[in-house]
Amino acid sequence: MRVGILGPLRVAGGEIGGARVRALLVRLALDPGRVVTADRLIDDLWPDDAPAHPTAALQSLVSRARREAPGLISSHPAGYLLDVPPGEVDAWAFERLARDGEAGRALALWRGPALADAAELPFAAGPAARLEELRLTTLATRIATDLTTLQSTGRNGFPDAGLDALRVTGRNRSPDAGLYAVGDQGAAEPVTGLDGLVAELEGLVAAHPLREPFHALLMRALTAGGRRAGALTVFERIRTALATELGVDPGPELREAHLAALRDDEPAAGGNLPARLTSFVGRSEDVAQVARQLGTARLVTLVGPGGAGKTRLAVEVAASLETGAELGAGAGPRAGAGPGVPGGVWLVELAAVTGVRAALEAVFMTTDLVPTLRGRAPLIVLDNCEHLIDEAARVARWLLSEVAGLRILATSREPLDIPGERLHQVLPLPEQPARELLRDRAAAARPGLRLDDADAARICRELDGIPLAIELAAARLRTMPVPVLVEQLGDRLAFRGGRTSEPRHRTLRAVIDWSWNLLSERERELLRGLTVFSGGATYEAVAKICGGDLDLLSSLVDKSLIAFTGDRYTMLETIRRYAAADLPGLRRAHARYYTELAETAEPHLRTGAQLTWLAVLDAEQGNLDAALRHTDDPLRAVLPRFWPWIMRGRRREITERSAEVLARVGDTPPPGRELAYGLCLAATGGGLNEAVRASDHPAALNAWALATVMEPPEDVVELTERGVAELRGHPDPWTRSTALLVGGIVRFEYGTVAGAEDLLEPALAGFRATGDRWGQWAALYWLSLVAENRGDFAAAVALGEEPERAAAELSGLETPLGPMTFLLRLGQLKARAGDHVGAAETLARAWTAAVRSEDQGFMARVMHARGELARRTGDRDEAARLLEAALAMEAEVSTQCRAFMHVELARVSRAPAGPLRRALELMAGCSDRTARATVLEGVAEHLEPRPAARLLGAARALRGIGESADPYVRRLTRRCEQALGPDRLQAALREGPALPEPEKYALSALASAAVER
Repeated sequence: MRVGILGPLRVAGGEIGGARVRALLVRLALDPGRVVTADRLIDDLWPDDAPAHPTAALQSLVSRARREAPGLISSHPAGYLLDVPPGEVDAWAFERLARDGEAGRALALWRGPALADAAELPFAAGPAARLEELRLTTLATRIATDLTTLQSTGRNGFPDAGLDALRVTGRNRSPDAGLYAVGDQGAAEPVTGLDGLVAELEGLVAAHPLREPFHALLMRALTAGGRRAGALTVFERIRTALATELGVDPGPELREAHLAALRDDEPAAGGNLPARLTSFVGRSEDVAQVARQLGTARLVTLVGPGGAGKTRLAVEVAASLETGAELGAGAGPRAGAGPGVPGGVWLVELAAVTGVRAALEAVFMTTDLVPTLRGRAPLIVLDNCEHLIDEAARVARWLLSEVAGLRILATSREPLDIPGERLHQVLPLPEQPARELLRDRAAAARPGLRLDDADAARICRELDGIPLAIELAAARLRTMPVPVLVEQLGDRLAFRGGRTSEPRHRTLRAVIDWSWNLLSERERELLRGLTVFSGGATYEAVAKICGGDLDLLSSLVDKSLIAFTGDRYTMLETIRRYAAADLPGLRRAHARYYTELAETAEPHLRTGAQLTWLAVLDAEQGNLDAALRHTDDPLRAVLPRFWPWIMRGRRREITERSAEVLARVGDTPPPGRELAYGLCLAATGGGLNEAVRASDHPAALNAWALATVMEPPEDVVELTERGVAELRGHPDPWTRSTALLVGGIVRFEYGTVAGAEDLLEPALAGFRATGDRWGQWAALYWLSLVAENRGDFAAAVALGEEPERAAAELSGLETPLGPMTFLLRLGQLKARAGDHVGAAETLARAWTAAVRSEDQGFMARVMHARGELARRTGDRDEAARLLEAALAMEAEVSTQCRAFMHVELARVSRAPAGPLRRALELMAGCSDRTARATVLEGVAEHLEPRPAARLLGAARALRGIGESADPYVRRLTRRCEQALGPDRLQAALREGPALPEPEKYALSALASAAVER
């Protein structure tokens, strides 16, 4: 071609510069070999603002054009002409080739929009539109020819010869005019095969949404490739567009393509369920339950978050019914019982379509669904309804009304919300089934992989038990070690599936994208706001912090993006991570709301409403912790948390949260925050400041319970006795009772011991009057210790068992509560009272709780108690093993407890002197009189009668009692009496209290004695 105007102007052998010169040549090329008058050229080239001397301007343009393209323009008295044959201008050649049926060669001449260099001039508009229309018509002809050729070959490819039309590439797609050939500007990869034609047509229908021939060709291509559902979806889309935009029905070409898509062999009677490629794990009960629901309801909708396994569950249920499987509670399908659905089971997949009715017509290959379905009683699985929820609801209601016996099993992220619908929530998997699924898929991805229970449990827990997330994680184990996968769980949204996964299931992010894109902007805003909550929230909290109304919340629940259980809205962690955003204003509002909630709850924890408010705080623990992290006033936020922490014995939380608050506050508290600051200091080992000493706040009265290892201040006895005296007349009965309780505890632990009951018994009465279960538990616990101190173990067990219900109501028997765990304490008392079977059962429960809590100190103390029980039942080797293991743990336990472990170890050791010396050294300077007495009694067992009797006398004085009721001490006393006689025994017992440092005396006696087992 000498001149090209199908795209930017091109002249063989020349480079044309200047927009007006290029427009001149384009205008002349429209009429090659014919004279265009000067007046016509002037009007076309200067339509709005002709120059002052237009003839001279035109002559100047022609002169420039002749210099840049010699020999092209000839003069004529009337004007000028392009002196080339029409066949050497690409536009004229294109029209000739198109008329001659050489569509491929004709289209290959196009390099871009026609008359591009004159696009802004009015003269070009008509010719350009005519050429473009002819190009599109020719393109349709070429595609139709290619499609016919494809179908004649019987394969998804083209014969080797011919088809120049395939020299078309998607790289040169114009958003306005479709595809253009690249000509000699560069090589193009040809579009090949049916898939290539479909891709080309998809681009064309997107560029020309109302052009019927392209839509008809696309439908024919999809039908030829076996994709009838897609073809019918295209028809539904163009039919709707034509009706909406133009108010017309589809033309004959479209109607014929529609009929071709529907015209095929009759569908098989048995249905179209796909064969499953993987085993089905973890939902046998769901299968049975949904199958039972379909026995009584004609529409059952499986609803749940993306990735929960709704489609797979629906297919399994349908397969079980198709085979007539018998289903029992908790059992999966049992195949082989014969056909269970006479009309067949039909899977209609909606994820990739735009019309529900069109998809159903494609599956059943009919344009008249009702007559086709009547009399057959089929089961239709309508899968992935959420993006077409309104049409899905209308079509389902229509078909269920018209076709008796029809049943529909739908899957959706929200209900269809039509009469008769029965919902089945498809929730994330519980831990055990989730671990089974992970192991199954991991074994498939990496045979021989060993996945321990702890790692499997953590992976499943972090992934919210979502089956898709678990399967994506298992696939990653093919290429990485388990620890690396565990570290990457925070990036779970990027986990990718296999090559054949649907795009919306390729990653967790894509799964949630699918739901996110269906939300309104207000719903998205509320979902983002809900991410500030941790562990869910009540409607009141959501309304006050986010401002969300009930309709929006209900919509998010219906769409399975949040859940509603009890009185709380909750969100899966995976969805929370997806929707999370930087929301400082909401964070502040959240911190303020939950700080005020804790302040409101704290006074009620001292009343009969204690359990109700503890339940509130338990439900909101995640939010309370988040508020403490994000608040601008951490000391205010932490103060009301201290008392419930103390009540529950959560010393680790007390210590860790207090340290975090002090790190944020610094060395000086803000005015008005001295008490909270002092409690944080006390909890981290900083002693009691004046604000704590002077306060009647519950946490201040119980400041001894704050530290992880209780080391009381030196003046603890004086401090508490003064508090008892000052608060006996306090107007609040709870405060009076608490002062008495703390005074009795300190008097027993660090004072004279004698007289503790005088404070504890009225404290118990006061707590019973106020209804405070924690106070009753604590008073009974310490009264039990008082009875144990006397050696009356039967009474101690009775007092210890009485608060069992209160302890269970407060925090469960398996949670560390107060200074010692209820189960641990009760097990020790039963062992000492001779109830070895009861002790073993109780300590077994305590050990289970210890392991679950992962509290090393708690575990060591339970091992000590079990070691003592083993000794009492005659298994000295097991006792030694347990005690040595407990000491080897070096867990954080009190000095007293560690000393008791050494005393008990000495009783089963071949060399008891060492453990006894260590126990005595630990007691040096200890202010706990009953603990010192226990160690001295344990050492006395290994000494000669006289020093043993002296230590027994010292122990009596420390306990503040006369003769002990402890069977062990009584036996030891009788042994000494047999050796010394009554008078010398009494003399030695009287000498004991006079020993200035009985531990040093005991160490000296040990050194001089031949201590053997």
